[in-house]
Amino acid sequence: MANPKQTLILTERDIEQKINRIAYQILEENYDDREIILIGVKENGFVFAKKVLEYLSTITDIQLQLYSIAINKDHPNKGKLDYDFDQRALQGKSVILVDDVANTGRTLGYALKPLLDFLPKKIQVAVLVDRQHKLYPVSADFVGLSLSTTLKEHITVVFGKEEAVYLS
Repeated sequence: MANPKQTLILTERDIEQKINRIAYQILEENYDDREIILIGVKENGFVFAKKVLEYLSTITDIQLQLYSIAINKDHPNKGKLDYDFDQRALQGKSVILVDDVANTGRTLGYALKPLLDFLPKKIQVAVLVDRQHKLYPVSADFVGLSLSTTLKEHITVVFGKEEAVYLS
């Protein structure tokens, strides 16, 4: 539920449409693959990845895998990354790194580290909202909404009973 200082950017229906479009774009870019691996950045990135995978599974027979990676978004260089996949399984595969919001590119940049230890066929990035405040050289290949914001503004993605994206 939005507070008075939040502006609704995407409704649940809008989010669903973005997910569907991103799923089709992923399929179009990877139509000749036998397997596509989606890796969601915990928490909301994983939820978003799961939703993309669910829709993808209705439009393709390509084998789909879903994994997660956890990273300290405030201090990504401290502590170890926690992920639930065998890095060797990425060898020669198309990998989609998924997060809910791309801001500076820092979280996605650090999340790429374990993906690069073995040679995936390619790595692409999907985000629901891209804020375009890049400080790291990571850009999204699949974007639900590209939004210019000020550095002081914040994007909140809510998944669950009521789904929405807010700007505050």
